[in-house]
Amino acid sequence: MFKALVLNQEDKKTLASIQQVDESQLPEGDVEIAVDYSSLNFKDGLAITGKGKIIRNFPMVPGIDLVGTVTQSDDARYQAGDQVVLTGWGVGENHWGGMAEKARLKGDWLVPLVDGMTPEKAMSIGTAGFTAMLCVQAIVDGGVKPEDGEVLVTGASGGVGSVAVTYLLSLATRLRRLLVAHQKMVSY
Repeated sequence: MFKALVLNQEDKKTLASIQQVDESQLPEGDVEIAVDYSSLNFKDGLAITGKGKIIRNFPMVPGIDLVGTVTQSDDARYQAGDQVVLTGWGVGENHWGGMAEKARLKGDWLVPLVDGMTPEKAMSIGTAGFTAMLCVQAIVDGGVKPEDGEVLVTGASGGVGSVAVTYLLSLATRLRRLLVAHQKMVSY
C-alpha cells in the first residue's frame, strides 16, 4: 500500500483525496519508482480543481512531473537504485502521475537524474524550468546574441516565463518582459 492524491469524479465534479492505494492498482509500465518529489504545475491545478478538462478518465493521480528512485525495472536501461526524472508524456493526465509515493511508468519516458543534481533541485526546476530552458536554448541555437538587442518574453510573470527571464539574464541578454496581468512593460 502507498499514499496518493487520487482524483475521482462524481456528478461532474472532481473530488481530490489522499488515499491508501494497493500496488495492484498501478497502471501498466516497465519501471516502478519510489517517488521523492513532484511539483505543482498550472495543469495540475486545473486537474485537481476540475476547472480544466485535463482528465477524462478517473480515477487519476495528478502530477505531470516527478523525480524518484527505481525500485523495480523490466527495462534494461534502468536498475533498482537509479534516480530518474520524468516530465510530460501525458503523465498526470492520461497515466497516473507523480503525486503519489509510488509510480509505474514506461522506461522510454524517463531520464536519468544528472550527476550532482539533487532530487529537490530537479523538481524546483520542474517542467516549467525545462520548458523555459528549451526556449532559451532555441534562441541561443538561432544565433541570437546579447549584442543583437532586446528579447521579449511574454507571460513573464508565469512559471515558464519567469524562469526564462532568469536564464536570459544569466546570458547577459537585454530583456523586456511583458506582464500581461499588469498590462505594463518592464525592462531589465
